[in-house]
Amino acid sequence: MRFDTKIGIVVRDDLAAWQRLNVTAFLAGALAGGPPGLLGEPYEDAADRRYLAMFRQPVLVYTATADDLARVHERAVARGFDLAVYIEEMFKTGHDEDNRAAVRAADAARLPLVGLGVHGPRNPVDKALKGLPLHP
Repeated sequence: MRFDTKIGIVVRDDLAAWQRLNVTAFLAGALAGGPPGLLGEPYEDAADRRYLAMFRQPVLVYTATADDLARVHERAVARGFDLAVYIEEMFKTGHDEDNRAAVRAADAARLPLVGLGVHGPRNPVDKALKGLPLHP
């Protein structure tokens, strides 16, 4: 099935493995809480146990340099995509309120990005992510 939209997560390529996984999880959670329709219906097994809903479409995870992340961020903002960010200072915080304060305090022109999540129309998102390799 081909979707009209695309979900992409980009993580900085120089992070430790645990950091890449942590950033990816946080950004996926942010996107799931975003626009209606990104999640499908809850799951149920043959014993009628219910499970949480997941994204209704694939999520592609990419790696990027710090410069590439800044470029993708600029493109995504300019195109008005749904966007989630994770910055370096968030590794030093312990909860959501401090995370939001760290982003609020960061220089918007030079966010110290370590990851971002993007959702939008397929072709424009592809253009914003052009040239990035998929995470190995």
